[in-house]
Amino acid sequence: MAFRKALKHTAVVSGGVVAAAFGVSKLIEYRKTQAQLAHVAAEAELKVPFADELPSRQAQLSTLRNTEEFDVLIVGGGATGAGCALDAVTRNLKTALVERNDFSSGTSSRSTKLIHGGVRYLQKAIMQLDYEQYMMVKEALHERANLLKIAPHLSAPLPIMLPVYKWWQLPYYWAGIKMYDLVSGIQCLKSSYVLSKTKALELFPMLKKDKLVGAIVYYDGQHNDARMNLAIAITAARYGGTVANYTEVVHLLKTKDPQTGTEKVCGARCRDVVSGQEFDVKAKCVINATGPFTDSLRKMDNQETQNICQPSAGVHIVIPGYYSPDNMGLLDPATSDGRVIFFLPWENMTIAGTTDTPTSVTAHPIPGEDDINFILREVRNYLNADVEVRRGDVLAAWSGIRPLVTDPNSKDTQSICRNHIVSISDSGLVTIAGGKWTTYRSMAEETLDAAVKAHTLSAESCKTVGLVLEGAKGWTPTLYIRLVQDYGLEKEVAQHLTSTYGSKAFDVAKMAQVTGQRWPIVGKRLVSEFPYIESEVLYAIKEYACTAIDVIARRTRLGFLNVQAADEALPRIVQIMGKELNWSEEKKTAELEAAKKFLYQEMGYRSRAEQLTKTSEINLDYQTIVRYKKRFHKFDKESKGFITTVDVQQVLGSINIDIDENALHEILNEVDLNKNGQVEIDEFLQLMNAVNKGQVSDNRLAILLKTAEETLDKRGPVTVDRSGGGV
Repeated sequence: MAFRKALKHTAVVSGGVVAAAFGVSKLIEYRKTQAQLAHVAAEAELKVPFADELPSRQAQLSTLRNTEEFDVLIVGGGATGAGCALDAVTRNLKTALVERNDFSSGTSSRSTKLIHGGVRYLQKAIMQLDYEQYMMVKEALHERANLLKIAPHLSAPLPIMLPVYKWWQLPYYWAGIKMYDLVSGIQCLKSSYVLSKTKALELFPMLKKDKLVGAIVYYDGQHNDARMNLAIAITAARYGGTVANYTEVVHLLKTKDPQTGTEKVCGARCRDVVSGQEFDVKAKCVINATGPFTDSLRKMDNQETQNICQPSAGVHIVIPGYYSPDNMGLLDPATSDGRVIFFLPWENMTIAGTTDTPTSVTAHPIPGEDDINFILREVRNYLNADVEVRRGDVLAAWSGIRPLVTDPNSKDTQSICRNHIVSISDSGLVTIAGGKWTTYRSMAEETLDAAVKAHTLSAESCKTVGLVLEGAKGWTPTLYIRLVQDYGLEKEVAQHLTSTYGSKAFDVAKMAQVTGQRWPIVGKRLVSEFPYIESEVLYAIKEYACTAIDVIARRTRLGFLNVQAADEALPRIVQIMGKELNWSEEKKTAELEAAKKFLYQEMGYRSRAEQLTKTSEINLDYQTIVRYKKRFHKFDKESKGFITTVDVQQVLGSINIDIDENALHEILNEVDLNKNGQVEIDEFLQLMNAVNKGQVSDNRLAILLKTAEETLDKRGPVTVDRSGGGV
């Protein structure tokens, strides 16, 4: 009875706070619904010049160089920039977009992968009686529903569990989550619900049982962020927008206004990063959508302008999929330092993050070891003691720079703007900054509205609500079955292709090579444990991939899921791209090295590798050291103090295990700290010390030697001579 009263009281208090907002919000909801119906009807009238064949990158560059003047030139190919391009081109504006790196190469590919309104923002809105923040959540929830609708192959609703460990928190959190449902209105994905302790553990068995009183489950959206960004950019290109990655702005072009005598921005001097060629792109309006690099372009316009971007770094880690259920996320609403941590299933792995640390702007953010360990500590706090959370289980880690901004039009220029800002400089440069992934579309709409008004452009109304993205048309949840039946693809591969490319998966399947096996008939994998296939590399080039990094990071997500697997796939990826793009041997080598550097620095390979070092203190007891030395000497029969691939091959051959010499060399190289072609006894002990401490996991040499030792012990002493001498 007391519990029910508490629920009722909390709900009444929370409801009263936002009651005044509901009258306005219902009117907004009605208007948005009417606008959506109008826009969906208008979609049928839109022409799609490149519905069949996407223009090549060279064709796009040629259009950039040869067009006399564009209506709009957008700088920045992240979610917001691509959204602006799609909004502009569907308003019948002559549109160009340039990105100095690859589409989604920055913050837009390094998010938490959630499409959400922001539960914590709603909490603040209620607690602080903040109407502006309430409306920000309302807008985000509307955009969440739209994004799930326009790209169903790349996004889906995800249930997220909020575990409760104190009785008084249950009614408090329940009321807040119910308010989240209420604010969603007709666009609520699924109604939230309360779980008993028993049911919560049934759905999330890894959860810590001690003091758990129950849980609340609510729904938000999840997506493949880099692929979503790419889909927006490609859709803009389909509608006739000129989009070019690896095209940087060298400086802005300006002309004097004959009436006022003031300088106005009229385009940009651009450079093709691949060829080095420079050219001018004229435009009536230039839009700055460069995310964390907002101030760089603003200073090209006016060196005296004050910075508005206050960058914050958010680190995420990826750990094996067994750390979370297949379809249930976890929210830690109050970490040890007050931050929020999400723990989510993603691409058959588990993603955990994020941190929030002030940083400097860089094109190559590096995940710090302190941030990685902070996330691991918080994960340990919520998981059962039976689940050992090991540092060595971190398969990838990355840092994304969130471009928090101050409003240049505000009197208080030091306070962080909680939403986004659109500003127009004296010379006419339009800047869109801040905001969040979920609201990219509405941010783009607001930006184009401002640009059209400021530059008196002849444009139609916004048509992007309900406008489906690349691959969405014709997609169904069971489309993968047709791929299996028509092409002889593995089920896992077919499911991956349809959830990545939507209806365009058939184009990828047509490019797939025959395997020569009974099954699958087509579709050679890049690495055995992931469903990415070789034909995706060829299709990536059609999607404007120019480098091996583009393929491992943004066309496929291999680099974000497992850095070692990505490293193993790189030689084949470079080989395929090199043949298709006519790369020289020098170019192939450079691409391979650049991609390895990317994995090492930006995707956490460096942090992973540094867990095993020559200088680490060995904290093994005497008996354990003796046991490991005994294992080592089963391979080092001559007591040289080191083992080589030949030593390992001989022992494996004696127990009828055959491993390719190149693969064996790679296995030993992971442990060969001084890179002298052999693994010494102290290097082996360093490895086993790191394994025991959880700093290294799934090490192939450690598992191989242990398995071989167990087999040898079962069979008794078998000489190399008796076994035939191995290989």
